[in-house]
Amino acid sequence: MRVLHAALILLLTASLAGIARAADSFIVLSYHEVEDVVPKEETLGRTVVSHDNLKAQFAWLKQNGYHVISVQNLLDAKAGKGKLPEKAVLLTFDDGDVSFYTKVFPLLKQYRYPAMIALVTSWMDIPPGQSFVYDEGEEPWKRERFLSWAQVKELVQSGLVEVASHTHAMHKGLVGNPQGNTQPAAVTRQYDATRHAYEDEKAYLQRVRQDLHDSAKDIQQHLGVRPRAVVWPYGEFNQALMESAKGEGMVLGFQLGDSRNTLNDLSAIKRLLVAENPDIEQYANVVTTMRAGRPVRVMHVDLDYIYDPDPAQTEKNLGLLLDRMHKIHPNTVYLQAFADPDGDGNADALYFPNRHLPMRADLFNRAAWQIKTRLRVRVYAWMPVLAFQVKAPPDWRVQEWKDGKPQPGSHIYQRLSPFHPQARRVIGEIYEDLAKHAHFGGLLFHDDAILSDFEDVSPAGMTALKQAGLPRDFETLHGTAAMRMQWAQFKTKALDDFTLELANKVRYWRPDLRTARNLYALPLLKPYSEEWYAQNFDSALKTYDYVAIEAMPLMEEAANPDAWLTELVLKAALHPEGLAKTVFELQGVDWRNHSDIPMDLFAGQWRRVEELGGRHIGYYPDNVFRDQPKAGVLKDLFALPVMP
Repeated sequence: MRVLHAALILLLTASLAGIARAADSFIVLSYHEVEDVVPKEETLGRTVVSHDNLKAQFAWLKQNGYHVISVQNLLDAKAGKGKLPEKAVLLTFDDGDVSFYTKVFPLLKQYRYPAMIALVTSWMDIPPGQSFVYDEGEEPWKRERFLSWAQVKELVQSGLVEVASHTHAMHKGLVGNPQGNTQPAAVTRQYDATRHAYEDEKAYLQRVRQDLHDSAKDIQQHLGVRPRAVVWPYGEFNQALMESAKGEGMVLGFQLGDSRNTLNDLSAIKRLLVAENPDIEQYANVVTTMRAGRPVRVMHVDLDYIYDPDPAQTEKNLGLLLDRMHKIHPNTVYLQAFADPDGDGNADALYFPNRHLPMRADLFNRAAWQIKTRLRVRVYAWMPVLAFQVKAPPDWRVQEWKDGKPQPGSHIYQRLSPFHPQARRVIGEIYEDLAKHAHFGGLLFHDDAILSDFEDVSPAGMTALKQAGLPRDFETLHGTAAMRMQWAQFKTKALDDFTLELANKVRYWRPDLRTARNLYALPLLKPYSEEWYAQNFDSALKTYDYVAIEAMPLMEEAANPDAWLTELVLKAALHPEGLAKTVFELQGVDWRNHSDIPMDLFAGQWRRVEELGGRHIGYYPDNVFRDQPKAGVLKDLFALPVMP
């Protein structure tokens, strides 16, 4: 009975904890303009909702038990002065469109719903009768299209409306690369074409801090209170911005993202974007599912194919790639950020400004931005972990045990040691430079992150072994299967930890970052092969958002490719989240004879992965010039249901 009593207490405690967690979570909806009539043909790509649909959405929230909360409710709950209700939802409206006063405010009063509006204060200060550019490429908008300060004051006095900063003048684009792309001002190092130089860090930080100061000051002057929240234009932000905003008293920060929020971090609150005038069925789907569970469809792209010494030809090649993507409709692109012209997998140069390697061309940011904005695709920067051909002393590099002593590594990947402090610093600075100079949403860690059962016996590797309490004598390390596996697991963790460190360096500048890691197939098929690679499938599943397995039976010279692929998918399915987090990367080229994979074989392998339960699928490489794999076939394979 005592055991049963203890079990009941544990069960009750777990249940109460689950209730508490549910009560401490909330969703945020992001609205923009509200119009009387929204023709269906004019909704694509617009952040607009019709008045009738908004009425239906407010009614749906009430009918389905959602509780609309205020900014104050969030702050009180964070301070322990109360709990959030279940199914808590915060309503936010960006930009200060006058429709908030004429159409939204009456509904708020009717339902007694609180809401938050985010104002661009430089727009608010434009005199009546004048116009300004709201969005690049559009006709200027009249000042009267937006709220007046008098209207905002009335909204605040109602007790229903909280005013947030939408920055002072950063709701615009700045030139962010030599090709002239305009990119979000708050997170872009402005490019000066006359000096052929980027804004340095000091100038960037001074610019954004001054903007946030001006915005908070302007709101205080007109309303008598400083803003407690900032809504980042376009949902783009970084850690430096968050720190600057907190210095101005804005303790809440809002971005865009399809997920729930908790009270743990109120500086990067995700909001579900309500766009393209969803009907009530679409709206309910977005609110309840948060667009979750969407399969990933990956194009893995070499920028080396796109680059040409002639910049004009590079632009033509990039245009061909974008046209191809438009036909195929991937939702994810793994995009090469390093230059590897000899194809050995080592980074000889980079496609972004940096401190340590030659820049072959300032191309990655250009390509990533075009893909992201024109195709609405998440771009992962495909980067080596260790294989950078920087000038470095021999002891910085991975060494292997050969002929009774440590020797320079003989693997085709000429890797820096993950244990050498200076080597780690250099690699970290390369990743920081990538994050500062490019817009992207993910990192794909290259398959160079391996260490064999004869590596790494460099001085730094041996020192790390000593610190971990492992023997430093190679014969002992390699003497038994148990010791070899213990050494391998030590190296697996070191590589995993180092990639996490690199991801965190990037997240300072690109917080909305997802991670993927290229893994060989053998560590999944035969877990004991961790000894030869220092790769572990279970560890990778826990460490990264996705594991990109090289599902390439021809490359592996499998006697029966279909049986090999079947075993691979079924083995992944045995692991918790194995199918939920694995991207199966098929091959588009048979490297044994440098021939294109026949499309019937390619499509058959794709369908086989799907039949076995594989959810996320991609391929490598893509050749835009030979249409390989064929765009017509890929279009059908990549097709997914439309999601609002």
